[in-house]
Amino acid sequence: MSQRLEGFQFKTRPVVLAIPNGGVPVAVEIAKRLDAELDAIIVRKLQVPGNTEAGFGALTSQGSLLLNERLVRSIGLNQQRIEHVVKQTQNQIDKRKADYQGLVGIVNSEKKDVILVDDGIASGYTMMAAIESVRNFSPNSIVVATPTASAGAANLVNEKVNTLICPRIDSGFIFAVADAYGDWYDVPDTEVIEILQSYRK
Repeated sequence: MSQRLEGFQFKTRPVVLAIPNGGVPVAVEIAKRLDAELDAIIVRKLQVPGNTEAGFGALTSQGSLLLNERLVRSIGLNQQRIEHVVKQTQNQIDKRKADYQGLVGIVNSEKKDVILVDDGIASGYTMMAAIESVRNFSPNSIVVATPTASAGAANLVNEKVNTLICPRIDSGFIFAVADAYGDWYDVPDTEVIEILQSYRK
């Protein structure tokens, strides 16, 4: 991924925006290769009531809300329930921002070339919410870089950005981000904080 990005003709010093937590270790390597600014954008899944693994949309630390309207209709979520989940999710985002000790959301993306990075894209809604948030700042361009994605998510994201860089697109019925890694693990907040602190020094 980094080699392909090095060939881009960016108009500005690029901004690499990671989606925590898993996207941060991937993003810092890209930022190093490009001598880019590094920041993170927190995106939280809106959990389906009674099923924490499933999501009906996403909310970002920059205030963008994206709903999977088809899923919302199919499971019969009303506006009151949606607002309740959004409020819960906003509280989670606020807590995570506090946990990151002011290290997140400090780089201005306006009129800059932005590279959004995650460790993988499953449904695409998390990344789509991040894209919409970044678009609100009128960047020069938006590139999404990720090591792996489902075919459906890749198609969804590719339509919304200038470029999608993803070396492993999986068209299988079952998709798992961890399958693309030899050693995949849940990245702890402490590692995210250490990476951001170290890079900015």
